[in-house]
Amino acid sequence: MSKRLVPDHPGAKVRPSPNCGERKDGKRPDMIVLHYTGMASGPLAEDWLCNIESEVSAHYIVHEDGRIVQMVPETARAWHAGQSFWAGETDINSRSVGIEIVNPGHKDANPANPPAPFDDAQVSAVIDLCKGIMARWTITPQRVLGHSDVAPGRKIDPGELFPWDRLAAEGIGHWVSPAPLRGGRFFARGDVGQPVEALQSMLALYGYGIGINGRYGDRTETVVNAFQRHFRPARIDGVADASMIETLHRLLQSLPLREAVA
Repeated sequence: MSKRLVPDHPGAKVRPSPNCGERKDGKRPDMIVLHYTGMASGPLAEDWLCNIESEVSAHYIVHEDGRIVQMVPETARAWHAGQSFWAGETDINSRSVGIEIVNPGHKDANPANPPAPFDDAQVSAVIDLCKGIMARWTITPQRVLGHSDVAPGRKIDPGELFPWDRLAAEGIGHWVSPAPLRGGRFFARGDVGQPVEALQSMLALYGYGIGINGRYGDRTETVVNAFQRHFRPARIDGVADASMIETLHRLLQSLPLREAVA
């Protein structure tokens, strides 16, 4: 890689990270993956992402005040997604641009503890940054995802307080208004049968990495949790209730045809 990093995003500061390489098999970015740093401060997170011993990086980090720092060229492969999957792709790093958002996240990385909110200036900067990346690489809104989407269970960022609806209003990310919580039939751990298989098929069709076997086991519960954290954050319990299933239906129905049958 070139030692001199010229920012792709206008106004971004530059701090090169050594933790990057070539995108594999000629792949180009067609996704954006959003993260939170999960560290005590922005400077500590930035130092870690630029430390050769960490073996992690991202293309950008966005600080609380909206300041954007680029660490890896968009043409290069940053090391941000780890073991991950989306819509048949397992090398997410070669297909994505990674953005770290400074935020301490869930206390002690425990999803049961509430995460920290995001600053308005920071969210505005993320929106501006995503718009530029999407324009440069012709990335569709539905290919802007959270780390928890591509690595369910292993990762829970950017968390349930991330304002996906605000981004969607700017044409970034796929979003529908979540169906309201209500009673009715639902599926949960231990259930088996064709309805569970149908649920798994819908989640897989949307892009999640899930086996289709008609058994509501650990993996299905984990993926439902991830879906809820992004698309129906009012209740995150791994139970496929009527609200969650209706929200998933709405998302699938609102996908462009080429995405829905990919």
